[in-house]
Amino acid sequence: MVRLGELRAVGITAATVSRLERQGAVVRLARGLYQLPDAPLDTHHSLAEAAKLVPRGIVCLLSALAFHDLADRIPARVWLAIGPKEWRPRVEHPPLRIVRFSPAWLASGVEEHLIEDVPVRVFGAAKTIADLFRYRRTVGQAAAVAALREVLRTRKATPSDIARFAAEGGVWKVIRPYLEALTADG
Repeated sequence: MVRLGELRAVGITAATVSRLERQGAVVRLARGLYQLPDAPLDTHHSLAEAAKLVPRGIVCLLSALAFHDLADRIPARVWLAIGPKEWRPRVEHPPLRIVRFSPAWLASGVEEHLIEDVPVRVFGAAKTIADLFRYRRTVGQAAAVAALREVLRTRKATPSDIARFAAEGGVWKVIRPYLEALTADG
């Protein structure tokens, strides 16, 4: 997967790329994004596409949940976090859901993963749980609680990590009763 700007940087013109596309040697995924027609596709292919098209974006909320295998289905849109003053990307495919985070909140809990040889920034599992509770009116309270239950069951994040990110995000008072109930020895 490569952007047109990256091809131009190595001396390949837009006319050459257009000719290769007509010949079937490359496939146009989105405006300015190309890949070989026989390239293997990963389950999270749309995340790699989004990372190429929005390089400053970070996969968040429901998409991060699905990436960490904490959701039973992949969301129809790729959820991306961007800064409060960044330009809203105009991308037709893959469909995006843009969420604006403060610079401090964008900087914490970020992991980098390779998907189809594309570096993709994704929020970690504990940070994603805190984000779900911060955006519980958008994603739904039930989805946030179910995700918390699943992350604790699979042990992909510790209660202390979740508590730390919840405190940083100002949702500790909201998460605390659920976290205490789900971790209580019974």
